Amino acid sequence: MKYTVTEKKGLVVLALSGKIMGGPEATEINDVINRLIDEKKNKIVIDLKNVELMNSSGLGILIGAVTLLKNNQGGLRLIQVPDKIQALLKSTKLNTVFEISNTFEEAVASF
Repeated sequence: MKYTVTEKKGLVVLALSGKIMGGPEATEINDVINRLIDEKKNKIVIDLKNVELMNSSGLGILIGAVTLLKNNQGGLRLIQVPDKIQALLKSTKLNTVFEISNTFEEAVASF
């Protein structure tokens, strides 16, 4: 898994790519989000456009992120979710936990 962090229109965009499978990646993403919260940047958009594969541990990373942000008066939006990840979210009923937008502009409007 690789990631980039950018800021756009007052929001942080965390773009993930590759395979999100948990392990050290979970700690790394959690550390990034904690650092952002410490910097008072608690509205985050996670772009999943380039994610090839995600397992239950990868879902756990996202669940941890949404919980952490809610507990710090922030929010999380997922954008550009690939069809196979959409199917995973639907089959686990996690599509009701996450706010999912097709585009960055939709995510901005939802905050």
